[in-house]
Amino acid sequence: MNTNDIIRLSELGVATVYEASGREGLIDIPLIQIIPNSRVAGPARIALCGQDDNLMVHAIIEQIQPGEVLVLSMPEPAPVALIGELLATQVKVKKAAGILVDASVRDVSELVELGLPIWSRFIRVRGATKTKVGELNVPVTVGGTQISNGDIVVMDVDGAVCVKHERVEEVLKASEERLVKEAALREKLLAGQISYDLHGLRDYVERNQNDKP
Repeated sequence: MNTNDIIRLSELGVATVYEASGREGLIDIPLIQIIPNSRVAGPARIALCGQDDNLMVHAIIEQIQPGEVLVLSMPEPAPVALIGELLATQVKVKKAAGILVDASVRDVSELVELGLPIWSRFIRVRGATKTKVGELNVPVTVGGTQISNGDIVVMDVDGAVCVKHERVEEVLKASEERLVKEAALREKLLAGQISYDLHGLRDYVERNQNDKP
């Protein structure tokens, strides 16, 4: 896995990567994209915070490496702001690719001006405490998908997907192949053919209609 592979995954996008991975790794929650039309991919750097507490967000910042995606989680998702402008500023200075927040963000106008790509489950101003010691660099489950440090998180306007680090080359190859197939299909659709026939769906429907009693 190299930087160019990760950049290419971000270019290919969440939908293509998800389908090409065998529909694995979907982060299946409604995410708010703070920076419109942004797209990122990068290795996960994880902070599992105490419930309704962001002490571990402060703690993880010094560990962030350039190009990583900071993943912030709690034992139970809740509309509590784990990050705002001042914490996000520190994350940007560390040159993170973006942030995934399975909780809330606040200071949204300032975050938009800051320009660091952020995806969040909620936007709420309810403040977090700073008294509960959580864990750093441990696997977390977000939207039904387990994310471990070093797994590649891909995010864009469609949402987010996680690719296990050992599958990156395989999924990238499958994504490129899917792109080629879609380009060929698009040409046929532009020429007036329809997917109902191209995918054999008409035959399937008619065959199953004939099987009905």
